[in-house]
Amino acid sequence: METPASPIETLQRLQRQQAEKVRAEDHAVQKPEDAIEKLKRIQEREAAKVKAEGRAAKVTPIKRRMIESSVEILGRPVPEDFLYQHTLFCQTVLPFRDPGPDVRVWEREQGKISLLLEAGRAKDPYGRYVEVGLPFGPAVRLILCHLNTEALRTGSPVIEVKDSITAFVHRLQGFVPNGREIRKFKDQLTRLSASTIRLAASCNGYTVQKNTHIVGEFTLWAGRFEEERFLLPQQIILSSEYFESLQEHAVPLDERAVSALAHSAIALDVYCWLAQRLHRVDPKCGQFIPWSALHQQFGQGYKEIRKFRRDFLNVLTMVKAQYPAARFGADKGGMMLGNSPPPVQRRAVLVGAPEPISAPPLPISNARQLTLPKPSVKA
Repeated sequence: METPASPIETLQRLQRQQAEKVRAEDHAVQKPEDAIEKLKRIQEREAAKVKAEGRAAKVTPIKRRMIESSVEILGRPVPEDFLYQHTLFCQTVLPFRDPGPDVRVWEREQGKISLLLEAGRAKDPYGRYVEVGLPFGPAVRLILCHLNTEALRTGSPVIEVKDSITAFVHRLQGFVPNGREIRKFKDQLTRLSASTIRLAASCNGYTVQKNTHIVGEFTLWAGRFEEERFLLPQQIILSSEYFESLQEHAVPLDERAVSALAHSAIALDVYCWLAQRLHRVDPKCGQFIPWSALHQQFGQGYKEIRKFRRDFLNVLTMVKAQYPAARFGADKGGMMLGNSPPPVQRRAVLVGAPEPISAPPLPISNARQLTLPKPSVKA
């Protein structure tokens, strides 16, 4: 019969077992291959962390331009340089993206206002008429601002575009544009020059329609770009009807804001829309616009209002940074506009041109407190 271990022997045995366990753990940790693997894992985690922080800290040229513009506008609200947009294009929307060569007609219904844009043809210097597509994207919006501003500045509908477009793009971008960028702008100018605009407003059982061209005459020559022949506008003459209407219905814009938003067609459209709309809102009750109406006006390419609302809220954030005086809010029901000063808070007097006066706003479907333009208002 075994003699029971004394308490002291039991304690010593437990101590030996614990010491052996500690030595085994130390030995496992101190294996060279395990130490190397552990060091590699630590280094990989640190490298991934540094890389993620680098990506977060990286600021693209577009973001940098928007940040710098926003800071400057807050510090100096009154701009030194202005651009002008016709109130027609502050309220109706051109294509955001290229609809394709087979699409020759662009139509938008906004409440009781209808816009129809038809692509045209241009006769090249080789003696044949060629089809040119519909104007689209940010470039055509910037071109319109340039043409409007030059016409008002000089007091003449004749605009030399051979070099002025390059200088304008340079001023907006802050660096000299390359050949591809200039080709893009001049291609959009050709499309705009050849197109026809039909604008109709319905009121009290009748419809008033206005058919017009922005450009009444233009001079083209054939150039080449990467072995591809294309038409280069050299001089354009605004149609007399458009030029007369522009002198009465030009909306002044802050060039800094336009430059900051120049990468986004919808951001430019929303900025122009708010610039001509907010200072006309009733200061007592504001104006509510449901998402269905906003989707109808700005939601091209979006089938679901839910997805449009998500992206449109981001656009509003971009625009608000460039138009800090704008007062508006948005919720699940729609957007509430508040009376706000325009981005250009003083009259800009141009040499050779009268002070621009914005036309009455065109209506948005289902919006409150809206008025139709008079039938005599020129588009």
